[in-house]
Amino acid sequence: MSGEPNGRETPGTSGERPADVARRALRAARAASDEASAQGAPGDQEPTAARPTARSRSGASGTARAAAHSRSGPGDAPRPGDAARAALRRAVDQQARTAGAASGEGEAETAADEAAGTGARKEAATGTDGEAATGTHEEAATAPRPADVAREALRVARQERADAEPKDAGPAPGTKAARRPARRPTPSTLPAESPLGDAPRPMAAPHRDGELRRTFPAFPPLPSRASDDVPLAETWWGHAWVTALEEGALDAKRLARGRGYAQGGRVDAITVTPGLVLAYVRGSRPRPYRVQVRLRTLGDAEWDRFLDAAAERPGNIAALLDKEMPQALAEGDVPLLPGPGDLDPRCNCPDSGHPCKHAAALCYQTARLLDADPFVLLLLRGRGEREVLDALSRRNAARAARAAQRREPEPLPGVRATDALTPRPLPRPPAPLPGPPHPEQPPVYPAAPGGPDPFTLDQLATDAAARAHALLVTGHDPVAELTLWQDAVRLAATRPGAGLTATTRALYSALAAACGRTPAELARAVAAWRQGGPEGLAVLEEPWDPPAGRFDRARPLLLAADLPAFRPWRNRLTHPRGHVQLRLGREGLWYAYESEPGADDWWPRGTPDADPVGALTGLGTPAPGP
Repeated sequence: MSGEPNGRETPGTSGERPADVARRALRAARAASDEASAQGAPGDQEPTAARPTARSRSGASGTARAAAHSRSGPGDAPRPGDAARAALRRAVDQQARTAGAASGEGEAETAADEAAGTGARKEAATGTDGEAATGTHEEAATAPRPADVAREALRVARQERADAEPKDAGPAPGTKAARRPARRPTPSTLPAESPLGDAPRPMAAPHRDGELRRTFPAFPPLPSRASDDVPLAETWWGHAWVTALEEGALDAKRLARGRGYAQGGRVDAITVTPGLVLAYVRGSRPRPYRVQVRLRTLGDAEWDRFLDAAAERPGNIAALLDKEMPQALAEGDVPLLPGPGDLDPRCNCPDSGHPCKHAAALCYQTARLLDADPFVLLLLRGRGEREVLDALSRRNAARAARAAQRREPEPLPGVRATDALTPRPLPRPPAPLPGPPHPEQPPVYPAAPGGPDPFTLDQLATDAAARAHALLVTGHDPVAELTLWQDAVRLAATRPGAGLTATTRALYSALAAACGRTPAELARAVAAWRQGGPEGLAVLEEPWDPPAGRFDRARPLLLAADLPAFRPWRNRLTHPRGHVQLRLGREGLWYAYESEPGADDWWPRGTPDADPVGALTGLGTPAPGP
């Protein structure tokens, strides 16, 4: 083994990895710096012999740093550079212990990545299995890059200095810090994320989406039981996309690792624009890789042929609206799906494979996007969903218009005007059929628990049959002219039976409630209806002023029958004792009423008669007056 004068080995002669040489040199520099700091005073000159001759910075810069250090007093706060170097030494020391416990294969992968893929390119050119070894241990615990360690150390040093300074202390007057305006924080000045922390936040920008740019959220990881035998795509066009990827790949092992990345949810949000699929894929390093998959867009002539083929069959448009891709349309004159070699993957990782595992993961996730929405494929080919649907709508309308113009108008059937206006005798209508002698008996309705009363149903059916028979025979329905109240009174009056039974009370309550009346008012109206029909109901409810003549002759007739003088009021004559009353109807008949003496509770009694004395005959002879 050959070494340099400062004790470090030459990577090319011993076959050691660059990362091992860098770690060894960093440890020697840290030890020499600690020894020099322990032996020297703040005002002493920095010993240059203790520093390795092969440090990344020159001796002149080290002398300048020592001089700057000697100028600071012992009571001054440490400068950010000194605090950063101290924090860097602590981080490197801790990382060295962690890296010593890691496997050699994991360090080999990190060293290969830091060397910008030197080993990977050599193995890809010679056909060895170096990439397989790299991918096998990529998920293992690998050491972060020195730049990430330095960035984290600088952040810790700044935080320690900020904690050490007083909260209300500001820059001294007249200093550069006091004169310098506060800078707005930029992405380069913001603290970097820890290389050993959680996964970075999504780097997509969905707020910039539009007709020709769509951003889809990241797919969640698949269950652990998912294996290579389970396809990531479900539709035929998703399988065609995967087939184009796998047939154009140069290394099946990279595809397998990319499939594992896709199943593990390492692909961030996916942005699709014409000819480009973009996403960030998390690998072994803390910072994700920027991955692109490019696909050729269609020209205007190709789009015209595709849209014409889609508009030829209405089923194609219906299938696209249902998020389906007709196979005959996608594989027609203008093929939409890519073939082997049409996909152009690009990634900023050091792997030179085609595709690398990160690009393969993005292609597998794109197949899942195509399963959910085939318009993603149309967007990749150059046009958005709304533009495609509008073009198909215009072509469909134009096609229908051309088809309508090509059709010859059919002759309309009709009759000449002279024939239609010529008078001609019309045949006599046929004689009406003879009506039935009487309405038939309605069927018997069985009683059901919770159902309507079968007796009430039978009554309504009988009434409807009688009205239909009268209308058929006479051509007139007398019930049609009745009001709601009059029809309710008629129905209640036509119910057979005497007295208010439980069934009758229920019927009276239902009919009275439907008309906004009370059952007592309905019972009185039923008595008037049974006495004289609609005219009797009018006499009960409508007092009126009769003309002179018949009403004036009634009082002498009552006196001639040895009855007392009745008190007149409008169309009514009331007995002096207040228990009998006569009412004159508009048709000239007298209706008798009775009431308890002095109660003014009049109920119809007897039969209407043109003679007032005859109307009182049915009530018995009233007692003569005083």
